[in-house]
Amino acid sequence: MPHSEHEGPLVKRQKLNIVARPKSSSSQQSRIFAPYRTIGLVSPTDVPFTSVPLGNTTFQVTTSIGRSLQTYDLKRGLNLVFMTRPQTPSTITSTCAWRQKVFAAWGDPREGSSQGVWIFQRGKKVGQLELPPDLHEPIKQIVVFGAWVLACGLTRIEVFKTETMEHYTTLFIMASQKGDNELTGGICTMPTYLNKIFVGRQNGWVEIWNISTGKLIYTILPPSPKCGAVACMQPTPALSLMAIAYAEGPLVIHNILTDKKMLEFNAGTEDAPVTSISFRSDGIGAGEDGRRDGVMATATKLSGDVTFWDLNKGGRIMGVLRSAHNPPTQEGASVRGGVSKVEFLTGQPVIVTSGRDNSLKSWIFDETPFSPIPRILHTRSGHAAPVTCLQFLPSDFEGAEAGNKWLLSGGKDRSLWGWSLRRDGQSTELSQGNIRKKAKKFGILDSSTLSRGPTTTLDDLKAPEITCIACSLNRDGGMGALPGKQVLWQKSQNQKKPVNAEVSSMTGWESVVTAHKDDSYVRTWFWGRKRAGRWAFQTGDGANVSTVTMSPCGTFALVGSTGGSVDMFNLQSGLHRQRFPSRLTPAQARQLKLQQLRQADTVVQLQARSTTGFAPGVGKHTKAVTGIVVDSMNKNVITCSLDGKVKFWEFLTGNLLEEINWAPMTGITGCHYHAANDLIAFSCDDNSIRVVDIETKQTIREFWGCQGNINDFIFSNDGRWIVAASQDGLIRVWDLPTGHLIDAIRLEKPCTALAFSATGEYLAAATEGELGVNIWNNKTLFTHVPTRQISEESIRQISGPTASGEGGHGLLEAAFEEGTSEEGEEDGIAAPSLDQLSADMMTLSLVPRSRWQTLLHLDLIKQRNKPQEAPKAPEKAPFFLPSAASTEASSSLDPSQAKPYQDQNQSRITRFDRNRAEQAFTSKLQTGAASGNYDEFVEHLKSLPPATADLELRSLTAGDDTDSNELFHFIRAMTSRLVARRDYELTQAWMTVFLRLHFDLILESDTLMSALAEWKRHQADECNRLDALVSYCGGVVNFLRSPRT
Repeated sequence: MPHSEHEGPLVKRQKLNIVARPKSSSSQQSRIFAPYRTIGLVSPTDVPFTSVPLGNTTFQVTTSIGRSLQTYDLKRGLNLVFMTRPQTPSTITSTCAWRQKVFAAWGDPREGSSQGVWIFQRGKKVGQLELPPDLHEPIKQIVVFGAWVLACGLTRIEVFKTETMEHYTTLFIMASQKGDNELTGGICTMPTYLNKIFVGRQNGWVEIWNISTGKLIYTILPPSPKCGAVACMQPTPALSLMAIAYAEGPLVIHNILTDKKMLEFNAGTEDAPVTSISFRSDGIGAGEDGRRDGVMATATKLSGDVTFWDLNKGGRIMGVLRSAHNPPTQEGASVRGGVSKVEFLTGQPVIVTSGRDNSLKSWIFDETPFSPIPRILHTRSGHAAPVTCLQFLPSDFEGAEAGNKWLLSGGKDRSLWGWSLRRDGQSTELSQGNIRKKAKKFGILDSSTLSRGPTTTLDDLKAPEITCIACSLNRDGGMGALPGKQVLWQKSQNQKKPVNAEVSSMTGWESVVTAHKDDSYVRTWFWGRKRAGRWAFQTGDGANVSTVTMSPCGTFALVGSTGGSVDMFNLQSGLHRQRFPSRLTPAQARQLKLQQLRQADTVVQLQARSTTGFAPGVGKHTKAVTGIVVDSMNKNVITCSLDGKVKFWEFLTGNLLEEINWAPMTGITGCHYHAANDLIAFSCDDNSIRVVDIETKQTIREFWGCQGNINDFIFSNDGRWIVAASQDGLIRVWDLPTGHLIDAIRLEKPCTALAFSATGEYLAAATEGELGVNIWNNKTLFTHVPTRQISEESIRQISGPTASGEGGHGLLEAAFEEGTSEEGEEDGIAAPSLDQLSADMMTLSLVPRSRWQTLLHLDLIKQRNKPQEAPKAPEKAPFFLPSAASTEASSSLDPSQAKPYQDQNQSRITRFDRNRAEQAFTSKLQTGAASGNYDEFVEHLKSLPPATADLELRSLTAGDDTDSNELFHFIRAMTSRLVARRDYELTQAWMTVFLRLHFDLILESDTLMSALAEWKRHQADECNRLDALVSYCGGVVNFLRSPRT
């Protein structure tokens, strides 16, 4: 080991050199936001669910949400238990649950994507099936039975072994005519038919194949040539009987063993054929009293109804479960509907249904007296149409956790959802009343509706599509708000039930208000009771609602219309309270004028009252109101409109106070207010965002760069950023203090709505055409993020959050992530290495304070730690010590002979250590004296422990001449450190100990006295300089604190 290295605890050193890290270009990420997860997806695809029993206690149901699977436990109320990872490279096309495993086929080669079959167990990928290289069609169905795994494509069937998962053979379906070999009905199996599968074709044939031999055994022809293609097949609980549904509507119960038709009836229509069949297997449910066997359920993708059949005595319809799922609407593919699959659970009076409306439901037959229609048991669902607006629920008091947990969302499916970001099972849709009861009252669910054609949707009884959400929890009463039954959404002018103000004042009232598309009413909601409220407020001019907001106190709701009117309503009483501008009759105008004249003592006061220049009753917007804001003190109301004007109103009187006119330069499309910094931001139709200070009414920032219309924007929780989503597919983040674009996210589809949580942890974003809501993490909460400006050219497309959370960053994972910090990237160059910021600055060292203080009082510490008396031998040795004989034998050696040997060894080791330490200390001191630079010597002395430093200072010698005088060189080293104005406290401590040890030698040497006088002169000059600086700073502070200034 080199002598220059010290064996002891390392000294904490300052980081002086910062090496610039090269930027990684392998993965493009947002600098501020990290993808977290997607919420709100249950069953949004056409892929049917798959179920498997777990013993005799429960069933697990697995649904596809695109590129991953979600597994729900029926016993726990359809609680989410597993979510598969990793995501499949392409969209999942079919699934199958078998024992503990779930098979998932993904990809469509016709669209240019790869394909495969993955095997998952408890949410983790455990294997995959090797598909043949000549397979160029998607897999539409997977069936596992016995020793075989079947993967059904469009015109071929791949066979695998369940034991080894190896490919066994391929069954090619031959075509008699072009296209008639397509497997429209899929494949199925039947009990007791070993190695036999049934294949439904485009031409209506049902073929029976032997998998083991790979041969076609038999072909079942349709009842008539006009039946069409096979739509679906399902074996019945009775042996050798199979239900076959055809595309033109017929449904046939066929005896496979005798090839004879047992029953035939029209279960569907040409426009809506049956696509799913299931049979009840618990032995009851049919007949007049429900005690007979033979119940069949059918459903179609073009309807939301489930039909139940009694197959006894020729078959009849027992009942129809109307609108079990939302049917497809006439608004197009954006609002999804229809039943994708129905399935009776084995041996249970329970049926599970999944719909294209993003829902999974279970129904149970347990009503008394007997009813052929089941009741709802469990449900898990989400938005059936794309999300249009988002709003994080604010905190109801300071420090509450609700502001970070709940997210409100409204969609095109006319529903309002509250999403829990902590537990999916708590997410719920806010009730709009008993829709099914209303439907029965209006005859929508009556059986006679079948004669009118397609079934009527229940959505017609819901409120229109939500376009704007406002909420405030200051007056929310929770679950106990206004107990009892309340009339829903009654018009405030025609109240059906008198309002008891005492009850509402004690329990609270509505806390959420929503605006609706093409409707002149806004509606209120109870958040605590998760249901619709009492009031529906109409706009003052009868035009459609354009925007809505709530006062911070939670008592008033303000409504803006497309005609330019702004009205305020009281949420407690439901009464109209104010109009902006206030409406005055001629008599009221004359009376107000006389009252103002009587109150004015002088002409000056009268002029002061009219300095605003706006008379009462004037200032109405000429176009649609696009934003309303109430300040935090309920003093002013700020409105903006497409007419390009921002108006400031007095809250109590409704009079116009001030106005900002940007017309005809631009129109204003929206606004957001941040109460902490009293700033309000406006989005304009020229694709810009303007920020106005409410106090001065001046524009302080303008943000440009959006290449498309601004869909939504929001302030960050601390008011430092503005996050905006535009139609060009970018989410931009601007920094308000600097005005720089500091981050941007390019997505595959444009973002339509944004929301920022009150705690700043999450950014919620709704994507165009998507049913889920994407959640992003704010990385600035747990890591440093540079805020330098970026250019539009550096923006790259990144992948957004996923439902499984794959590719996302949790708070802990991202906080401890290494190698991705951008510490030196503020200016794009490495930070310079500086020993001292300024030559005029006196600095201290980084040596711990306890070290140099211990050096000053080392003698006292040694004296305190010195033992008071010598250790004494015990009077009686314990039993486990060796005997006296062994002790005497071990000590038979002469002590006089052992001691010199021991002293010799110790002295050699001690002499070696002392020579090594003295050589390092002395050599560095001599080197510094020769070069005039004592930095290396001082750094070595700083690294020594207090006891070693004290020993080195004691061992300094005077020498015969100046070159060998270590005392002289040490004084010169301390003087140079004092001149450099560094390590001030260490220099004082070292000189104190040095003078205490060698004062007698210094007094006898003139050379040492002259060197010490030089050090004293520099010490006095530095003390005077520091004293002058401290006195100057103290004087400035006293001057600023003086009340006279």
